[in-house]
Formats: sequence, C-alpha cells, structure tokens
Amino acid sequence: MNKLKGKWLVLLSIVFLYGCAQTNILDKVGLTTLVGYDIGKEEKIATTAVIREVNPEFQSNVEVLTTENDTSKGNRMEANRKLSKKIMVGQMRVILFGEELAKDDLRYYLDTNLENASVSNGIFMAVVEGEAAPLLKYEYKNIEDIGQHIFRLIEQNVKQEYMISSTLHQIAHDYYSIGKDLAMPILKRDDELVELSGVALFKGSKMVSTLPVKDSFYVKIVRDTFKVGLYETILDNEDVPSKILQKKANKITVAFDAIHSKREIQLIDADKPTFDLNIKIKSRVLEVYPDINQGDPKSVSALEKAIEKKLSKEVSRVIAHSQEVESDIFGFGEKYRSSVRHSELTKEKWHKMYKDMKVNVHVDFVILRNGVFE
Repeated sequence: MNKLKGKWLVLLSIVFLYGCAQTNILDKVGLTTLVGYDIGKEEKIATTAVIREVNPEFQSNVEVLTTENDTSKGNRMEANRKLSKKIMVGQMRVILFGEELAKDDLRYYLDTNLENASVSNGIFMAVVEGEAAPLLKYEYKNIEDIGQHIFRLIEQNVKQEYMISSTLHQIAHDYYSIGKDLAMPILKRDDELVELSGVALFKGSKMVSTLPVKDSFYVKIVRDTFKVGLYETILDNEDVPSKILQKKANKITVAFDAIHSKREIQLIDADKPTFDLNIKIKSRVLEVYPDINQGDPKSVSALEKAIEKKLSKEVSRVIAHSQEVESDIFGFGEKYRSSVRHSELTKEKWHKMYKDMKVNVHVDFVILRNGVFE
C-alpha cells in the first residue's frame, strides 16, 4: 500500500511540474532564423531579424523587421512590441554583420552571442558588403525565406569546400586564441541573387582587409585539409612546356578536385620567425584546356610541376597580404607559441612579429592516375 501511495505521489509531482513548465506552441511564437547587425543612428545597434511565423493551419509567413536600440536584447523587446507572436532565437542559423560595423569592432557581438545559451555554437557568421539590412529587406523574386536561403547558401558552399567555415564555435576559438585571427565569408546582393563574394580578414575583433572569393581555396589549404572541393586555376604559358600541348595557347586552364590535401607547418627559426609550409595535394585532373596527352607520364609530370609552381606563388601572395594587414588567419602564431618555450607571446607582440615573418612555401602536387578523366 505504501509503495502504491509513493508511485501516485511521484506521478502527481511529474504532472505538477509539467503544468508549471513554460511551453512554446509553434503557432504562438515567431522563429528567428537570421539576424543582421548594422551601425544605427546615434551609436545605437540596428538589428534586422528574419522571423518565420507559423499559423494554426501550418502555413508560414516570413517577416523581416529592423529595430534600433542600445543593446541586442533591447532590439528583441522592440521587435516583440511590433509582432503578435513571441520571438524565439533557438532556430537562428546565421548572423550577419554590416561592413562598417565589422570594421569598427565585433567584440560586443561575439561576447553577447557566446553568453546566450539559446544561440547554437554551430550558427554561421558572415560579413555583408555594405549594410546587412538592405540585403535582407530586398524583395527577391525567387527567394521566399531569405534567412533559410542564406543559411543553405553558406552551408552547401562550406560542405563542398568552396568557402571557409565560420561557425560561432570556430570564430570564438580563433578570437580568443593567442596567435591566430578570425576570418569570415563575405556576402553581397547581385541583382536577384545573393552570392559569396570574398573572405573578410580580421585583426582581433576588427575587419582589416578582404580577399576575393577565388582566394578562399588558398586560405583553406593553409588553414585546414581539403577533401572534396573542385578548383580551377590558370597556368602561365611559360610555366608549361609547349611540347606537351596539343595546340599553342597563351594560357592553360586546369580544373581539378582535391581528393586529399595535407599541410604541415614547421618553425625553423624562432629569432626571426621563419616557417616551412609543406602542402601535399593528391588530386584528379578533371579538365585541361588546351588539352594535353594525359596518357604520357612526361606530360603529366610537367603538368604537376606547373601546378605546384602556380599554387606556391598564389599561397605566398595570400600570406604576404595577410602579413601586410597583420591578420594571422592561418595560425602561424599558434605554432610559434607551442614551439618556443617561455615565449610569453601576446596578441600585440605576435602581430608585430607577424609582419616580418618569413614563410617558405613548398607544394607537392600529385595527379592520381586512375584512368578516369571527365
């Protein structure tokens, strides 16, 4: 009897607690899928939120709302006063920053989102050419939900390795790390489309420069491994022996997919920081124009050497640019700090050292001869 009474007490407790819990019925809330930040008037924060509302018939409606306040939480309160449904941020997938704001300082926005338990560490972060609000509020002919569209745009380009990944977790790691700076994709509106247009380079929490979108490949093979992406490069005529070409040409275009890449950074001189950067790429060449005899080992070897020379030159150029603006997005400082005992490295100290750093770039490019060419 006592056991039965105890079970009833437990059941009643569960029912009581369940009744006290706050529930969020889908048709009573607005789901924020994307937030864009710009500099507002009188130093306020201008927040543009893309909010999906679902009615009882499970038909959805997308609202794009801009508010200005002193804090991001104040902007959410302002938005709630303008909507009939409570705004929830648990479904947020992307955070965008206007270009002017990114150049000013993102410290507050990074800390605020990291401290918010409702915000997933897996959300993407990116910079917008110009301001975020006009990009989000434009009425696109073929885009129903601009929040979901931008999320899928970034997600599929990251998965196919056309663009670097910049989740909140990754950004936080690079931001707080001594010896590495953060980088984000850049978006812009192109008529009725939204496209990825480049890579934003940061020094601390301030954007200091950009790279064109084609350079994201070089950034990625230095920062990370490359496994599934497709890339196209143009070789200079003098770098490819004319005898291997089927016909004369001023330039040679090569498209390849990087089946596997691996990079290794070694510190060889700590006094004046000098590194050896070794990049190994095993790839399948998909297309060469003008064509070469890919069945001839000597022609394939010559093509490999030409690609190695081209990639070494481009990687060196991108690293040199990052040094000019003191943005170590590659993490050479992390390698220096882990290799030099008692270095007492700080962000400020490394940024000064980074400008004079020397990197010896070596690329080993191997064409996989599996007999399959597209």
